[in-house]
Amino acid sequence: MKLWIFFTLALLWLEVQNGVCQQPKRKKVPGRNRAKVRYPKVKEKEPGSKGPSILTQVLDKGRFLRLGDTLSLNPGKTLELRCKGTKIGWAYPSYLDTYNDNRLSIKQHERFGQLILTSPSGADTGEFSCWVILCDGNDCERDSDTISTTYIYFTDKDELFVPSAIHFEIVYLRPNKPTTVPCRVTNPKIQVSLHREVPPEEIPVDGTQILYNPTRGFIIQNPGPEHKGAYYCKANSTTKTTSQISTKYQLLYVEVPSGPPFATIQASSDTVSGGDVFNLTCTVLGEPEMNVSFSWRFPGQGQRPVEIQDYWRLINRGVGHTTRISQSVLIVDDAETIDFGKYICIAKNKHGETLVSTLVKSDN
Repeated sequence: MKLWIFFTLALLWLEVQNGVCQQPKRKKVPGRNRAKVRYPKVKEKEPGSKGPSILTQVLDKGRFLRLGDTLSLNPGKTLELRCKGTKIGWAYPSYLDTYNDNRLSIKQHERFGQLILTSPSGADTGEFSCWVILCDGNDCERDSDTISTTYIYFTDKDELFVPSAIHFEIVYLRPNKPTTVPCRVTNPKIQVSLHREVPPEEIPVDGTQILYNPTRGFIIQNPGPEHKGAYYCKANSTTKTTSQISTKYQLLYVEVPSGPPFATIQASSDTVSGGDVFNLTCTVLGEPEMNVSFSWRFPGQGQRPVEIQDYWRLINRGVGHTTRISQSVLIVDDAETIDFGKYICIAKNKHGETLVSTLVKSDN
C-alpha cells in the first residue's frame, strides 16, 4: 500500500515538472530583439560647392599627397603632379608656355592626367591647377566643380623674389579698383617691405589700405595720384643678413573711362591738288594697356597704293594722369582725281569700335 502511494506521488511530481518545462515558446518575430543598426547621416552637397581636391603630388616610393592651398618645396627636385580623370586640363605659370620650356611635360593616361616639371627653381613659383574636361561629342567644357589649385613655392635661398623678364615694369593705378605691385617671393616666410625712390621712404603697410600677399605682392586698395612714382620691394632672408631688391616698378595714375575707342580724324589738308602728297591721321586716347587696331576705307582703295603707319605712346594729361595715344596715319603720294572723297577710319578695341570720317576735296 505504501509502495503504491509512493509511486503515485512520484508520477505527480514528474507531471508537474514537465508542465513547467514545456511552457509554450514565444514565437520569434522577424527583426525583434535585434540590435538596432544606425547609419551615419550623409551631408547633402550644397549647390555650387566643390568636392575634395583632385590634385595630388607624387612622392617617393609610390606615396601620394593630396594638395591644399599652398605647398613649399625645395628647388631642383622633379615635381610630379597628378589629377584623377580620363580627360584633364592644366594651368601653370604662364612663362613656361611663353618660352616653350622643355622641362615641362604633360601627359594624359587612361585614368589620370600627369604634369612633370624637371629642375624647378624659384622662377617656377606660382599657381598650378587642374580640372576635369567633360565632352559631349566634339563639344568639350571645363567642369568648374572639379577645379583644384595649389600655389607652389620653390624656396630658392639665392632668389628671394620670383624673377621677372622685365627689369622696369609699369603698373597702372586706377581710382575704381585695387592695384597690385607684383613683387612675389619664393618663400612665404620672407619679410618684405615696399619703398618709394623719390622721395626715398618705406611705405607703411597697415593691412587695410595697403597690404601684402606673398602670392601676389603689395595691394593698394584705393589708389590715387599720390601713389604714382618709382617703387621697389626689399626682402630680408631668413638665413642671410644681406637684403635683396626686386624689379623696379613705375606706378602711373590713369583716369580714362573704359569703353569703345574715343577717336578723331584729321587731314593734313582739306583740299589738295593733283600731284600733291597728303595724309590723314586717326587718333585714339585710351587706357595705357588697351590695344587699339585700325582699318581704313578710302576712295582709291584697291586701285591706288597708299602707306599706312600705326604706332602708340604714353602721354601725361593733367596732374599725374597717364593716357595711351594710339594713331594710324594714311599717306597718299602724287594725288590723282580718284583720291578725292570720303576717308573713313575704323578704330577697334575689346569694348567695341568707332568710325570717324573726313572729306578730302580738290582745290580746282
